[in-house]
Amino acid sequence: MKMKKTLISVALIIVLAFTLSSCGKAKTVYDGNTLVYGSGDYTAINPALYEHGEINLLLFAGLTAHDEENNVVPGLAESWNFDEATNTYSFTLRDGLTFHDGEALTAEDVKFTLEAIMDPDNGSENASNFEDVVEVNVIDDTHVDIVLEAPNYAMPDYLTMGILPEHLLAGEDITTSEFNQAPVGAGPYKFVSWDVGQSIVMEKFENYYQGIPKINTVVFKIVEDTDARALQLESGELNFAQITPKASESFADKEGFTVYEMSTSDYRGILYNFNNKLWQENRELPAILSYAIDRQSIIDSVLLGHGQQAYSPLQAGPYNDESVEKYSYDPDKAQQLLEESGWSKNEDGVYEKNGQTLSFTINCSQGDQVRIDMANICAQNLNDIGVDVTVEIPAEIDWAGQDAYLIGWGSPFDPDDHTYKVFGTDKGANYSGYSNEAVDRLLTEARALESYEQRKPIYDEFQQELAKDPAYTFIAYIDAVYAGTSNITGITENAVLGHHGVGIFNNIHEWEIAE
Repeated sequence: MKMKKTLISVALIIVLAFTLSSCGKAKTVYDGNTLVYGSGDYTAINPALYEHGEINLLLFAGLTAHDEENNVVPGLAESWNFDEATNTYSFTLRDGLTFHDGEALTAEDVKFTLEAIMDPDNGSENASNFEDVVEVNVIDDTHVDIVLEAPNYAMPDYLTMGILPEHLLAGEDITTSEFNQAPVGAGPYKFVSWDVGQSIVMEKFENYYQGIPKINTVVFKIVEDTDARALQLESGELNFAQITPKASESFADKEGFTVYEMSTSDYRGILYNFNNKLWQENRELPAILSYAIDRQSIIDSVLLGHGQQAYSPLQAGPYNDESVEKYSYDPDKAQQLLEESGWSKNEDGVYEKNGQTLSFTINCSQGDQVRIDMANICAQNLNDIGVDVTVEIPAEIDWAGQDAYLIGWGSPFDPDDHTYKVFGTDKGANYSGYSNEAVDRLLTEARALESYEQRKPIYDEFQQELAKDPAYTFIAYIDAVYAGTSNITGITENAVLGHHGVGIFNNIHEWEIAE
């Protein structure tokens, strides 16, 4: 992790009475003990339904938590044990826990949350994590047993997910409940207000189990465009944001700002939609096209060196298998393999087979300039060898109907996370429609094993199988680059962050803003 610091000027301290403005609305002024963060947008906040959302770490707390080295540690539960004979995890909650509204948080809320996730009508993105749960038994207010069908040693990791208040959600459709726009949890900050498309305001929760947070107010100011975040940092509308590597260069030597380059498990790749006939009928294509991507060029020109070439979803952790096929840049080999598979170039220099042109579109989400730039270079690489590829940025992503997508995933936690539910057939985060019997078998087997020594060879075999039959063309692991005013302290600088930089707020209750 690299970090550059400069001293903050007196003038900038004065400016820290932040002003945010909305179209046609009066300006809102925040005091100097306010963190104003450049955030992506939200339509709903509910950790039981939606995996994404760095805001979850502020508003919610789980039975377990992660420390700065991503180890599982006690959270709302002060202790737990696992009975191998009955496949049962028994958790003991801390005394005196409450939600933000003052109501007690008990074992009944744990049971309600897990059953909401497992209810297929709710379509939770996290359901695959808990599919081994047979029943949740409340012993008393502070003791709960979670009985599994088979061992799943990733379970303590998954129980870092926030606990929901049964008293506010019982009997409601949690997918449409107003709760999702006014969430109540037990995290370090409690919800205050949501100006849709503009900002989400939170204030410190004085009954937080780890102690009263030191920053009074946190504002997630909605700034989806990554370039705009840098401009708003400079103007004083924000005092903390994740920015692009290119933008970070302008802050590296700027007085009053600190730049944080943090390692992540966050990778990017081309997702192939296997609901599409092109990939169904030509399953060899994802592997072949992977040779045509100049990953180092993308790292040099888009990430400005803030990343590394990717070849596996487990590359950033101890379960990485370095021996897998890496699909190193070899455009000649890509063309040779295409021709061996029956593709030939037409008069326009584009490959075709059986009257079908090798043509597809890579979609990107709006506002993420890094992904857009990556996709454009990938498209150019593929065009160079005779594949007709374009890049589009639709207003909404049609997961089942698109050709391909510039995807991002990654988890620094248990290797089951972001593998089982991403590559397993019909699992909750498998947006590609990928299905491979060997991959399914290996991921199921690995999650039931306890030790690293037992699991490592299984995950090695999983990576080998995935490399032989790729779901994605892996491109790069990216560093998360943040910038903030230099009077913000307490940030855990050496933690390995997850997808979208999730994890930066893991110890938000310890952050301070000096006056």
